[in-house]
Amino acid sequence: MAKVSASIGKELYRIEIKSASGNVLIADEPVESGGKDLGLNPKELLAAALSACTCATLRMYADRKQWDVSGVSLEVELERDEAANTTRITRKLQLPDHLPEEQRNRLLQVANSCPVHKILSNPITIETALV
Repeated sequence: MAKVSASIGKELYRIEIKSASGNVLIADEPVESGGKDLGLNPKELLAAALSACTCATLRMYADRKQWDVSGVSLEVELERDEAANTTRITRKLQLPDHLPEEQRNRLLQVANSCPVHKILSNPITIETALV
């Protein structure tokens, strides 16, 4: 189970996020939204979670297969259409040119099976409680 805590003080939109293991990061809103752009905004954090998970999953798989995947790069774009109540996430994966087509295709399948991809592509239940 992943667990984080978040808190916000008087500084507009600056949010401190802590993991159960003690890691800390700052989230914020861009200046045009009233923040100070001190960290990733919430949509960027969601895109970052997918990109981090995809990269880690690819590395784990490639390491097991002893494939050289140095130079893998990934770009994730998240677009929210409020009017249609839809979200589109586009992931652009660049693999090293030296990889054979068979390995490239397998790594694409692996990218599509990373845990965060599975979370985002299946039904999600969010429960909120006052404590």
